Amino acid sequence: MTATLSSESEFDRRAYPDGLDFGVWRAADGWPHRAYRWPAERVRRGSLLFQSGRADYIEKYLEACDHWHGLGWDIEGFDWRGQGGSRAFTGTLDPDDRLSFDPLIDDLADFVADWKARTPGPHVLVAHSMGGHVALRACAERGLTVDALVLVAPMLALNTGYIPRIVASAVVGSAKLARLGHRAIFRDNYSNPRRYLRLTASKPRYEDSQYWKRAIPGIAMGPPTWNWIGAALAGDRRIAGKGELEGVRTPVLLLAAGLDKLVRDEAIAAAAKRLPDAELKLFPTGRHELLREADENRLPALAAIDDFLDRRAPEA
Repeated sequence: MTATLSSESEFDRRAYPDGLDFGVWRAADGWPHRAYRWPAERVRRGSLLFQSGRADYIEKYLEACDHWHGLGWDIEGFDWRGQGGSRAFTGTLDPDDRLSFDPLIDDLADFVADWKARTPGPHVLVAHSMGGHVALRACAERGLTVDALVLVAPMLALNTGYIPRIVASAVVGSAKLARLGHRAIFRDNYSNPRRYLRLTASKPRYEDSQYWKRAIPGIAMGPPTWNWIGAALAGDRRIAGKGELEGVRTPVLLLAAGLDKLVRDEAIAAAAKRLPDAELKLFPTGRHELLREADENRLPALAAIDDFLDRRAPEA
């Protein structure tokens, strides 16, 4: 089933849609996660789990979820532990501090097992950025399986610019030895009028995310810490390791943005070659948040996802 994609979106990105419900899902260790569900209204296409990236919250992706919901997908997901609605609100932009992504991988594997047991198939997982990192490692390391997996600008290797990765790792190690691990690696300039271009060419969609930050104080996070960067680099090395991806049997679509400043397209392309059943789609003029991009890239990205799911996870 394919929806008609139009640049004239009438969806209100600053309001919760009718039928979207929030609840609490508790991980094995008791951590309370803000979970959400948006059941299909008419003919059900299947079950789609959407997981966002670092410092994200589901409010940023309501428009994309509305697209899939309109196709008949039951939509579910949760905010990652420690961010969005799955953390204690402090009203400040606390730095994003993690020592490892392993707890996130365990959370996703456990949630998916429960989700698959209680929902109709086909079951598909769409994950963005850090969510893509977690999802792919869950498949490779925890045996997570779904009918189809879509990775949108997945964080398979941080974009460290001109700094070699070995140097970046050494800098992180030095910062942690100096007991600076819990400190943010930089101060973000939120007043920069061109800041949005790091993420998307769509200033209106960027401003939508700023609206939600004001509407729900504390839902957003600040920059990552040295600990977080260390955890990301360690996870990137796991993904690049021999044999890590070669055993993943789930069909995978990887979307890469040519102007991505946060993750390396080369790592995404390399993963596509190593995965046994993978397709790669590059958007040369796209930025990191492809699902929140200007329509010239957002609509083709959604169309590519729809086409892949129609072929690899057809209606039951």
